[in-house]
Amino acid sequence: MIENEPLIRMTVFGGVLAVMAISEAMLPRKDRTQPRAGRWFTNLGLVVVDTLALRLLFPVLAVGMAEIATANGWGLLAWTDWPLWLEVAIAAILLDMAIYGQHVASHKFPILWRLHRVHHADRDIDATTGIRFHPIEIVLSMLYKFAVIIVLGAPALGVFIFEVLLNGSAMFNHANVRLPLPVDRILRALIVTPDMHRVHHSVIDRETDSNYGFNLSIWDRLFGTYIDQPRDGHDAMTIGLNEYQDNSPSRLDWSLLLPFRK
Repeated sequence: MIENEPLIRMTVFGGVLAVMAISEAMLPRKDRTQPRAGRWFTNLGLVVVDTLALRLLFPVLAVGMAEIATANGWGLLAWTDWPLWLEVAIAAILLDMAIYGQHVASHKFPILWRLHRVHHADRDIDATTGIRFHPIEIVLSMLYKFAVIIVLGAPALGVFIFEVLLNGSAMFNHANVRLPLPVDRILRALIVTPDMHRVHHSVIDRETDSNYGFNLSIWDRLFGTYIDQPRDGHDAMTIGLNEYQDNSPSRLDWSLLLPFRK
């Protein structure tokens, strides 16, 4: 699987995005405030810029760094003699917790929030919001993952599985799709659902400061950042940032320049 990582990741990316887009068209959770075409051009355009930035700056990415760490005996798991399946599971779970911590930090530290607000400025929330990030934030995120992988000594297979799950779950839990409430309740006991994560994109500060998880829902419950439902309900809640309730966030140039604005 690792040898075919680019193909597998591209297939999962395209497949999940297509399934979510169809689901959003058939069972939308909220009415859109802006045309889809402009938003998708910007959000997918950011993915292209992010990918180019990573490929230009780094000779290897997360899985490659895991292979280097393993080959050199770096990290905590290198000191163990546990079965591979156990090390893979531990690595994937701890990496998910690390991304939760990174997400919290991106809201708490002003310099990181300047970058992360590109993600939150989207006035609608759908599957493409889950991949809408500023390239500088993506580069810093990769450096952070490198550090976590080296400290853990995470096996390459665990990192690969984590990266595929993270990418797919980000599009799933940002999707503008209406899940039956019983299904949502069952799923969110383990993973972050669209209704759970949508609360995080509210303009209300208390709600923005909640539900940071991307994949496993346990971290928000464990660290006290869980909110069950938005104050105004999902249909009436306002998405985005209070100061940018216009069409600007749907422009690619505006989104790229947002961190540098006062």
